[in-house]
Amino acid sequence: MPSTLPDGDPVPADGTLPSRSLDGLGTRPFAFYVHVPFCVTRCGYCDFNTYTATELGPGASRDTYADTAIAEVRIARRVLGDVDLPVETVFVGGGTPTLLPPEDLGRVLDAIDKEFGLAPGAEVTTEANPESVDESYVGRLREAGFTRVSYGMQSAREHVLAVLERSHTPGRVPQVVEWTRKAGFEHINLDLIYGTPGETHADWKGSLEAALMAEPDHVSAYALIVEDGTRLAAQVRRGELAAPDDDAMADRYLIADEMLSAHGLHWYEISNWATGPSAVCRHNLLYWTGADWWGVGPGAHSHVGGTRWWNVKHPAAYATRLAEDVSPAHAREILDDDDRRVERIMLELRLADGCPSTLLDDTAARRAIDDGLIEPVPYERGRAILTRHGRLLADAVVRDLV
Repeated sequence: MPSTLPDGDPVPADGTLPSRSLDGLGTRPFAFYVHVPFCVTRCGYCDFNTYTATELGPGASRDTYADTAIAEVRIARRVLGDVDLPVETVFVGGGTPTLLPPEDLGRVLDAIDKEFGLAPGAEVTTEANPESVDESYVGRLREAGFTRVSYGMQSAREHVLAVLERSHTPGRVPQVVEWTRKAGFEHINLDLIYGTPGETHADWKGSLEAALMAEPDHVSAYALIVEDGTRLAAQVRRGELAAPDDDAMADRYLIADEMLSAHGLHWYEISNWATGPSAVCRHNLLYWTGADWWGVGPGAHSHVGGTRWWNVKHPAAYATRLAEDVSPAHAREILDDDDRRVERIMLELRLADGCPSTLLDDTAARRAIDDGLIEPVPYERGRAILTRHGRLLADAVVRDLV
């Protein structure tokens, strides 16, 4: 089942933010995330806040979801006041956003544009499953104003897809990429997962080769995490599937970095590679660099000026709140200066540009340099940047540095 929400402080019914969080509003980049919580089936490894038709229950519907999301966009405008806030990026994730008609996704985008205004050249992304779109769909998606599509490819090996409980066939991905490019999309991402039980190094290389043959300008590659409460976790616990092997995961990360780099996609964040600056995911860069964003949808998280909040989890509870013109926020936390410093280290150190050296404990940083985890020359020049070995151990490095 979907993961639980964290505890936090109560949120006023009208969603009002602390005045200090509104200080400087408009001087920082601003974005929207729109969560679409629907899936046809639940993949065995997934613990995202998503719902199949049988899990959804009464009180929520795909048919009315766009109107509900638009109601939250209007609450966002009310809470944030009349400050000029051009939206630099919009990212529609899920779930499977492309279970909704492209016209519905377009209506949500139009509401954001009407209430806030899209910045010139705004990046507008939707996630999609390869089996959830056809040539007509991607054409209508482009007409609705989307500029980028991120496909959940995961693997090009049928037995790996079967373990992940993905329903598309390997040959589907190059077909949808061709349609997407033909529709006028310049930016296409393929998401891959490595470390699935039963996957070999040869399988992983084959998946990377298949992804590269489709010629995306962006690839994301994530290590499989066995999340508690998922069917995959139950299978591992019962011994039906082997747990991912840390050494094999590290080897596959290095394989990805070598193969993608050799084909002109270079890392700019630990799990993300792009052909150049115009191809990076600008929306995710805003997350990693502490921008402001409003998360629309059940379970969606938001951040404005050091206040972070998260919405009620179930689509029915979310719809009820908005029908009553009440904030759908479940709880929030206000970050103090040290919280924000730690968060900057955690997020910015993942980037190829790293983080300012002044954020770090100098003794710990120099120990990391001696251990070959941080590049020595950039550190002396004011930037802490992970080495390739440091990228493999990023979480441990961060724990030591803060």
